[in-house]
Amino acid sequence: MDDVDRMIISLLQEDAARPYAALGAAVGLSAGAAHERVRKLRERGLIRRTTVDIDPVAAGRGVLAYVMIDGKTWMGGTGEALAAVPEIEEAHVIAGPASLLVKVRASSTRELQDVLRRVFEIDGVTGTQTVVVLETFFERGVHVPGTSSDSGHK
Repeated sequence: MDDVDRMIISLLQEDAARPYAALGAAVGLSAGAAHERVRKLRERGLIRRTTVDIDPVAAGRGVLAYVMIDGKTWMGGTGEALAAVPEIEEAHVIAGPASLLVKVRASSTRELQDVLRRVFEIDGVTGTQTVVVLETFFERGVHVPGTSSDSGHK
């Protein structure tokens, strides 16, 4: 990955719908060359997907919680069972005071409580510890070393 790839990634993180012509112009390439660079970044797995950043509050999902999950044993379907709960955005195996950590977005504390009930129904779950987020200062995507975090690209 060279500096041009890093600049392309940074620009796409700001606006993934940026036209290839504008992307190329910003990094000194033709639209076709920019498109080819993006294709190769996808092929190499650096760009996994293109998505839209949704405001969770505007979408009716204003309650954010992180839930640590304890378990006596994890069956092969634990990840699939967690993925089947649409309010769970992320699930991670962790080292520390619990075995798993999940990120939950819900419309209300009542819905969060329902999610916790569904998590408890998963085979092997013995307990949960929930932290409700009161305010988010910022959220950041993956930073690729060498990319600019500001919008002033050269």
